[in-house]
Amino acid sequence: MDLRERKTKRAIKDAFLQLRAKKPLERITIKELSDIAEISKATFYLHYKDIYDLSEQLQNEVVQDIMGVVSQDEAALVDMEQMAKKLYIAFCSHQHLIDILFSGNQASALPGSIEQGIKNSIYRIKPEAKEDALLNVLLSYQIQGGFYAYMENRKLLGDERILFILDELSGLLKNFRIKGDRA
Repeated sequence: MDLRERKTKRAIKDAFLQLRAKKPLERITIKELSDIAEISKATFYLHYKDIYDLSEQLQNEVVQDIMGVVSQDEAALVDMEQMAKKLYIAFCSHQHLIDILFSGNQASALPGSIEQGIKNSIYRIKPEAKEDALLNVLLSYQIQGGFYAYMENRKLLGDERILFILDELSGLLKNFRIKGDRA
């Protein structure tokens, strides 16, 4: 991708985030986005099928960034307390984009995508984990619950307090490791 194309895509993304911060996805038009990005509608369509395609691509970038924090560290995938902290830190570092891209009817898309990505990463390391019912329920509980606990408590408690609580909770998970021998 050449410099001009990168600048155009950046202008489109910036305009989209500006609009999405103010209104629901369904109310954003290509015309208003193109006006803000100072491009033609035809230029928009050279890069994206529609507004939903753009939104999905931006959401996927956030998911991949968050997944990169957790899945690049194989130890975090098999150590529940490390995973919880790494996820929390990843959510914090992407807070602004999460608030914009995953608001309204898009709110459940992020934890579902993260859960599936983490499970797939674990299954690559330990294929037998796919059949481990206890592990799969615990992962769903931790990832989905962790995300909503993050969303509900981050402003109320602050990052330091939540990280302290995660340390406390890790004592409860200390003995739980991914083992291929549970049914």
